[in-house]
Amino acid sequence: MHSKTDSIQSIAETLRYPWESHPGHDQVVEVMPGVLWARLKLPFRLNHVNIYLLADGDGWTMVDSGFGNEESIAAWTTLFEGPLADVRVKRLIVTHSHPDHVGLAGWITERFNCPLYMSQVEYLQSVYHQNRGTEERRNAQRLFFRRHGMDEDLTDRLLGRGQDYLKRVSVLPPSYRRISHGDEVVIGTRRFKVITGGGHALDQVMLYCAADKLFLSADQVLSKISPNVSVWAVEPDQNSLGEYLASLASLTTTLPYDVMVLPGHGVPFYGLKTRIKQLADHHEDRCRLIAEACREVPQTSKELVPVVFHKHVLDEHQMGFAAGELVAHVNYMLVEGRLTCEVSDGVLRFRTT
Repeated sequence: MHSKTDSIQSIAETLRYPWESHPGHDQVVEVMPGVLWARLKLPFRLNHVNIYLLADGDGWTMVDSGFGNEESIAAWTTLFEGPLADVRVKRLIVTHSHPDHVGLAGWITERFNCPLYMSQVEYLQSVYHQNRGTEERRNAQRLFFRRHGMDEDLTDRLLGRGQDYLKRVSVLPPSYRRISHGDEVVIGTRRFKVITGGGHALDQVMLYCAADKLFLSADQVLSKISPNVSVWAVEPDQNSLGEYLASLASLTTTLPYDVMVLPGHGVPFYGLKTRIKQLADHHEDRCRLIAEACREVPQTSKELVPVVFHKHVLDEHQMGFAAGELVAHVNYMLVEGRLTCEVSDGVLRFRTT
């Protein structure tokens, strides 16, 4: 026999999208009292990023800043001269080091003379991205791609346009204020618990307000697409997918089923645990594709990219992400004992156990 509570929980776990459309470039949407949603354009396939502003006494706390280019500065200028004309940003919280989130941190903090809050790892990772263009770094990246079966031509293209987006950040503030997993941050009348998780980024910040059942999930849980989970040359054996799946499992056990989720991309939604299961199943489907492809003949990562991404036509930017994500799945399957690795002529090939 099913109780009324069971029925309510079942309804809450159904994916629901209160806003099917997003704010226009010169608009903001109030998703609940004292919570504003803005959306900025991005110059690649993932064509937008969400920014949230939280009422904070006599000002506002901004969560994420947008991509570091002139178009984003122009978009912010339009908003600050329009619907956000009375908004004073008291502090900026950046969830992670990717340029669509941290890109204008320096510009925002200078404009409003406000402090930057980040996790320590994400701030230092942002500094690393700003200084990663040395010849030594490029040589390490070249070797990484070559070990995974990428030829010279593809490697050159990946190291060109495919990695250029990482540079699109304004100069970071020289100091920041650290927020860590388990911290409590008071923003206006709300108390948020800081939750961090790996996989998409190293130590991505999420914010949960229990009183309002409000969860700012950053890029860890997105409404309709899967966040990129990759491995790169700086840590070639990283088990980023294992970290990501562990983070999803932790969110499932620690958060209630009926929170409103405000993601870094896409639209706000309900049904967090249903969405988490979909994301975990998505990665398991990819692992099964890899296992089947490697059953008879060992395969390189390059050979496995079209196995996993067979539905996509990839440009250099997307191919870089696809290669990194493929390696993440391979590394996870090695840790799980589902693949073994063979090295021949300096190239890694993988076989199903």
